[in-house]
Amino acid sequence: MTNTITVLGSTGSIGRQTLDVAEQLGLRVAALTAHTDVERMEAQVRQFQPRLAVMTDEAAAKDLAVRIRDTETRVLGGAAALEEAAALPRADTVVTAVVGMVGLKATLAAIRERKRIALANKETLVCAGELVMDTAERYGAEIVPVDSEHSAIFQCVQGCAGRREIRREIRRLILTCSGGPFYGRTAEEAGRMTRADALKHPNWTMGPKITVDCATLMNKGLEVIEAMRLYRLPLRQVDVVIHRQSIVHSLVEFRDGAVLAQLGTPDMRLPIQYAMTYPERKESQLEPLDLLTCPPLTFAQPDRETFPCLRLAEEAAAEGGTACAVLNGANEEAVRLFLEEKIGFYDIPRLVAEARAAVGVVQNPSLEEILAADGAARQSVRSKQ
Repeated sequence: MTNTITVLGSTGSIGRQTLDVAEQLGLRVAALTAHTDVERMEAQVRQFQPRLAVMTDEAAAKDLAVRIRDTETRVLGGAAALEEAAALPRADTVVTAVVGMVGLKATLAAIRERKRIALANKETLVCAGELVMDTAERYGAEIVPVDSEHSAIFQCVQGCAGRREIRREIRRLILTCSGGPFYGRTAEEAGRMTRADALKHPNWTMGPKITVDCATLMNKGLEVIEAMRLYRLPLRQVDVVIHRQSIVHSLVEFRDGAVLAQLGTPDMRLPIQYAMTYPERKESQLEPLDLLTCPPLTFAQPDRETFPCLRLAEEAAAEGGTACAVLNGANEEAVRLFLEEKIGFYDIPRLVAEARAAVGVVQNPSLEEILAADGAARQSVRSKQ
């Protein structure tokens, strides 16, 4: 059970919900980090009184320092300060709720301090999953997933005897996918969709980058890679099904044919709370699932032709090495351009595919090689905008 947390990315959607849960559970807050949202960070500092507040934007850090000079909270600026926040001794759990590769070094810093990692930053495992999992095993750090799908899988496998050998019990992981706002659209229709259209997710309220990834199905592709790394399974043992209702959060098929699923209303506070309280469960104020009033549960195959980002992610997963870092870096840059309305919807998979073709893959990479692949992929996208 967690007592004190650090939240990396506290002003984003997951970060704010994490602090809601922390308040309900009576947890202390050691450190908070954000990028530029000074106003929201000031409010969080005054409410939770952390020892440290980090703004990765230097100008925002200076602004925050002036605003909260009447408090005892220390302020640091710059991306490197994330690592100091992650390693702060007072916290026993670090919630990594930042979006993108920026979370990788900070997660490794927390792992080296043997903290529980409540992982909501999927890019960490996508780009450097084998390195991260090996480091966690070496230092004895726990990684508890926060993504609803991976939390569902994590919960489903808790009953397995000998959890260190859990791979031998699993036949297949089945990730559910809402299909995003463009489900059922033809390629011609999806190609006309705008930034505003892509940000209208049918079930979840999330940040803009993740919401666009849901529209392209890249988010599900990244989750496939994340699941492979968490459970050290090959691609053939990780499947995706479209489940529009977002009630079944994922399923595990075991080798004897039994299939376990975790169901619940689409509210991220449930997996966040479980990451805090594991292996215990605590009372919450969340509305429980009512099977008599919830909609019928349906399942379908994803359309990898209309939404090629899922296929691109699976291809990178099969290749391994730095292929996933290239995929992720290119996607982050392409989504940024889409959100700035500089490119169209189908330019995202095009730019990702071109980066994958242009950047060579290194097998068994070091951290430096992973970061280099990420940088090369981003440069590839920027050079073609």
